[in-house]
Amino acid sequence: MAYMSSLYVSRFEQERQAQHVYIAMIKQPAPSEIFRERVKTARELRQLKQSELADRAKLPPSSIAHFEAGARKPSFDTLRRLANALEVTTDYLLGRVDDPGLAEAGDPLYRDMGKLTGRDREIAKDFLEMLAKKAESKRK
Repeated sequence: MAYMSSLYVSRFEQERQAQHVYIAMIKQPAPSEIFRERVKTARELRQLKQSELADRAKLPPSSIAHFEAGARKPSFDTLRRLANALEVTTDYLLGRVDDPGLAEAGDPLYRDMGKLTGRDREIAKDFLEMLAKKAESKRK
């Protein structure tokens, strides 16, 4: 009898685990869905038109439209060019990080910060804060 109940529990546990895996799988968007959403979100964040992003990334404008529609997937080189043009990391575009602000290492504004003196860093920080406030007031 104890054998039967342990067998029943293990089958019950297996079915429950299978349900959890299934639910987790269906709730997760496909990587291609994440990519298409992230390209569009980053483009809009940078206030770029598709044609402007295409120019920056040295791609045909139709490619940007295809990526955002989910009709095409980028090559490694194209992914890198898009990330550089949008000033985000490839990790953001691929859905590995959720905040495009975590892309500081790839952002040209942050790349050279280590080369500045302490006083120059303060000036740069103040200038960036002023620009951010100006952009915020334009959105309101």
